[in-house]
Parts: sequence; C-alpha cells; structure tokens
Amino acid sequence: MRVLLLNPLSRYFLNMITTDVIRQKLTHEINPSLLEIIDNSAAHAGHAGAKKGGGHYNITLVAAVFEGKSLVQRHQLIYAALADMMTDQIHALGINALTPSEHTMGSL
Repeated sequence: MRVLLLNPLSRYFLNMITTDVIRQKLTHEINPSLLEIIDNSAAHAGHAGAKKGGGHYNITLVAAVFEGKSLVQRHQLIYAALADMMTDQIHALGINALTPSEHTMGSL
C-alpha cells in the first residue's frame, strides 16, 4: 500500500493542479456551459482518504449533453471523464448535473 504524506503547502498546490485537471477533462468530454468546482479537501484533512492524497470536490455542471438522460446516466458520463483520477486524486465527488433548461428554471 502506498501512503502519500504531504505538508499543507504541498497539498494546496496538488489540489490546485487537480482542480485544473478536473476542469480540463470535463470541458473536453462534456463541454458544459457552466462548470463550478469547489475544493473541500481542507475540511477533510484528517480523513483516511485525504491521508492517501485524494481530495474532496463538489462540482456543478450545466450541459446540453445531459438532456434526456437520467441522473445516473449523467453521473456515469462525469465518472467516465474522470475515471483515471478516481483512484488517487479524487477521494470524494459531489455532483450537481443539470440541463440548460433545468438551470434556467432554477434561477427564476
């Protein structure tokens, strides 16, 4: 088993890089009109997953590709785009996946 111990500054920069890679992958694969990524890793600093280097992230995506898809299918698209990151870089991922019409209705 590999255990990665990082000092707080190293973890900060690693999470910044991870956020950038998440953004690049989701933009390339899903082409969202809105993409928000919140890094909650610091709030989970003592958590077992965080000790291994995996971060905690919440994402909100608005994308036309979600039209006609169930919530499970939307999540599957996102997990497929981030699959190679789910073993080490991402420990927990909260997802809010909306169609453009759902997003518009929510802002009325």
